[in-house]
Amino acid sequence: MLVTTELATIDAVRDFNRFYTNFLGVLNKAYLDSPYALTDVRVLFEIGSRGGVAASTLTRDLHLDPAYLSRILKRFREDGLIETKPDPDDLRSQIITVTDKGQQQFHEFVRRSRAEIAGHFDALAIGEPERVVDAMRTIRTVLNSTANAMPPAIIRAHRAGDIGWIVQSQARFYCEEFGWDLRFEGLVAEVAGKFLSNFNPQKDQCWIVERGGLNVGSVMVADGGDGIAKLRLLYVDKTARGLGLGKLLVGECIRFARSAGYRQLSLWTNDILDAARGIYIQSGFRLVSEEKHRMFGPELNGQTWVLDL
Repeated sequence: MLVTTELATIDAVRDFNRFYTNFLGVLNKAYLDSPYALTDVRVLFEIGSRGGVAASTLTRDLHLDPAYLSRILKRFREDGLIETKPDPDDLRSQIITVTDKGQQQFHEFVRRSRAEIAGHFDALAIGEPERVVDAMRTIRTVLNSTANAMPPAIIRAHRAGDIGWIVQSQARFYCEEFGWDLRFEGLVAEVAGKFLSNFNPQKDQCWIVERGGLNVGSVMVADGGDGIAKLRLLYVDKTARGLGLGKLLVGECIRFARSAGYRQLSLWTNDILDAARGIYIQSGFRLVSEEKHRMFGPELNGQTWVLDL
């Protein structure tokens, strides 16, 4: 027997599926104002984009009944969209390619599909199309069990929108994971806001870790005055842990602080953040002070670490 939360999650997925199939017009008999259904168009797209494919491969990759696929291909042949020849590797199958007419129809479907999506996205506010695409990418990554090899992570400088992501991601993680209250989000927002207001590329820097088009990590170096740089807001998302990204980010901070002429790199953390403290110790930081506090609700032990450069 499924518990209520599980049923609610499952029903939410079912509700989304109904919405999205209606949004795409999946149930329409005529897809993209053509005489073909969605499955027909998908089959032609696969043939056209692959430049020739075996019928058995289409059956496997598209999870189609062989008899159903055979009827689709028969109609395509009658309409002059495809031609077939025996598959030299499997005499029971055929290699299918599109004709010139089929190529024209394939490109027309691509054009119509792009125009339809553009029409929906043009009605959205700035930034919302990117949010939709990010959500789609997340669904695909999480649910595709065959996609074991994710794209490599890249470390880049921050750009517009990244600082807002830092505030959101850190506030959500620490409040959910450790039970900290909204004052922590206020502190992160304050630190991030000051970083932007006082940003000097010669003395300040923010790095973002991006993986598969999604932000999964961040860290900042800010001028603390008197030749001291402050390492702020180190974060690695749960989906990207165990890859050594935290150590790479701290290494970037140390290299930048040295090249910028700072004499010391300082940071403040809490002793329950074991993974981060392990990185600081490995990087040569030393603990100089600690104090109990309730800045975010639960009692914590705050620590200040420094690295002489």
